[in-house]
Amino acid sequence: MDPAAVTVPPVQSSESNKISIIISPRAASSKVIAEFLGTFILNITVLSTIIMNEQHDGVESLLGIATSAGLAVTILVLSLIHISGCHLKPAVSIAMSAFGHLPLAHLLPYMTAQILGSITASFTVKGIYHPVNPGIATVPKFGTVKELIAVAVGAEVMMNALVAGMPSTGASMMNPARSIGPAITTGRYTQIWMYMVATPLGAIAGTGACVAIKLYFLHS
Repeated sequence: MDPAAVTVPPVQSSESNKISIIISPRAASSKVIAEFLGTFILNITVLSTIIMNEQHDGVESLLGIATSAGLAVTILVLSLIHISGCHLKPAVSIAMSAFGHLPLAHLLPYMTAQILGSITASFTVKGIYHPVNPGIATVPKFGTVKELIAVAVGAEVMMNALVAGMPSTGASMMNPARSIGPAITTGRYTQIWMYMVATPLGAIAGTGACVAIKLYFLHS
């Protein structure tokens, strides 16, 4: 039989995801480690900036905090996007899983790594600075090139911190893990449910809008 005449049925994306989970535990673990380290670095950067701002009479300012977060995310996306996608946020992982961009089997490990990264960063910052006023907790007050992706995501985080940062939501940056870690560290759970519910819903809505726009232009 001519080997060239033998056809191999293509593997569907869902099947390939299942296979990768089964035969590549090392690859899956590297993604989880990347999410843990990325979330740890992001949170320790932002929390350190916030505490320094409080301890030195607002020397950083809201712009400094937003810039710190935006630059941290930009660097992390450049470093980790090829490993885990650099979600850094449970809300992003939930949205990616909802639209089939993240295997469901990876969702819980991703979220666990992100939350643990935030908690570890929060306790590390508390141990280093010993803040008198634990302002690191987020409490609401009512009143496609890799480099381009990194810049876009970093700018989005910076814009979010500037528009709805310290004065309103505590610079959570649409990140449930950013809120959970400091809440556990400080024991302040004021309306924590808002960050757990609103951020994933917002991420799903935003991803859905992006997919809809993409499909519209593809078929127009």
